[in-house]
Amino acid sequence: MTDKKPAEIAREALKLIAERRQQPSPDHFEAAYNEIAGLKTQVPFPEEALRRVVLALPAHDAELARALTVVEAAVGQRNWPGFRNSLHDYVGKVQQLASGQPPTKATMELREQVARLIEHAMPALAADDERFARQVTDILQLLRNPATDVYSAKVALANFNLRLSFVGEEQTAIRSTLLHLLTLVFENISVLGVEDKWLVGQVNALMEAATPPLNLKRLDEVKRKLQDVIAKQAEAKARAIEVQAQVKFMLATFIERLSQMTETTGEFRNEVDDFAKVIEQATTLEEIGPALQTVLNATRTMEQNARQVGSELRHIRERAVQAEEEIVKLQGELDKASVQARLDPLTGALNRRGLDEAFAREVTKARRQGMPLCLAMLDIDNFKVLNDTHGHKAGDIALTHLVAVARTSMRPQDTMARYGGEEFVILLPDTAIDQAVEAMQRLQRELTKRFFLQNNERLLITFSAGVALLDVGETPEDAVKRADHAMYLAKRAGKNRVFAAA
Repeated sequence: MTDKKPAEIAREALKLIAERRQQPSPDHFEAAYNEIAGLKTQVPFPEEALRRVVLALPAHDAELARALTVVEAAVGQRNWPGFRNSLHDYVGKVQQLASGQPPTKATMELREQVARLIEHAMPALAADDERFARQVTDILQLLRNPATDVYSAKVALANFNLRLSFVGEEQTAIRSTLLHLLTLVFENISVLGVEDKWLVGQVNALMEAATPPLNLKRLDEVKRKLQDVIAKQAEAKARAIEVQAQVKFMLATFIERLSQMTETTGEFRNEVDDFAKVIEQATTLEEIGPALQTVLNATRTMEQNARQVGSELRHIRERAVQAEEEIVKLQGELDKASVQARLDPLTGALNRRGLDEAFAREVTKARRQGMPLCLAMLDIDNFKVLNDTHGHKAGDIALTHLVAVARTSMRPQDTMARYGGEEFVILLPDTAIDQAVEAMQRLQRELTKRFFLQNNERLLITFSAGVALLDVGETPEDAVKRADHAMYLAKRAGKNRVFAAA
């Protein structure tokens, strides 16, 4: 406590506020005054904050409303002890009502919806986790028990949510790890079968199916496509095995005939040697005659055997040529089946897996030869309106129509792929950015000249496009993002436009 007069303390308090650059408010003046006078600063009563709390408290019962009125009066009087006592009475009445009354119909319906939500989520979480399964059973029983009070249900749900967060993280990690392991298996199979193009095609389709995000429609499409490819490959493989067996049989026959010719030639040489000895030892022509006849007969036999073996060898050669042609044909069928695994089944353009392969190939070529490489991201305008108005069949026709028209406008070295939904990507090797923009604008003009029919109605489609030039050191993914952003800007500018990416 200081001996200064109140007027002196007030002057010094004003100077202290000015030095601290505080607002000259009553609260700041009171704090500075008490500090100089050595008095204890009183904490202000938080009336406004407490009034907001009181307004937020429920008063759906007459008794609760009366108790809340007492609490509100204590706040208005700035009475801390009265506020504490009245609030304690209010909380006691809330607990009494919660424990003494059965839950309302709305509360039970809400509990049942929460219970069903947990049941429906279980298959996707951890049905094989016995501890978690027991916890699910316990909380379902608790939620569906009318005698359970709100507080107990709240505590149980809080504990369950904590456990659920751990289970969710664990399942996400398991799913990610399994997908990574599958990808490693597919990649190793692809490396082992690098010379087997049909196997590589199947592996590429499987890797595409295992690439997030996953959905049933995409998996069913890949499954159907693989089933078709596998059926064709099985048929072609069986025919190839049959042809290979024929070739082996012909080679065995050829070797056998060569062996026979060798034996026949050896016998003929022995008879000629015997005839030479007869000639050396003979003293008259009568002695030479029988031996000469034997040599002539052996010569005729040798000639007949040679003619027969020659005919058989020519036949074997013809069959070998036919077998070779059949193998080439079968290999072509297998390669064609492998290509189908990289094509979009609706439009015939490349799918995402085919695009990745083409992109990798073109990027390597462009950087090796120092040539520019552009890509265009196309998106059909108002595609949802087209589907809603004319049906999904019309939407499918529009997609195939765009690909058909694009192929007539593209160069042989350009590549088109369906990126997803109504989005397409076109790779333009050895093309500058202004040339790529002009090529897309030329395709837009070509589309305006060519309609397609749906229910005898002529329909016109347009697209918006973004074009990006692959920068040095830039990844294909980043170039696609830039092209996609430019395409979005073209959409916002009015559609049916082509913008170059920054």
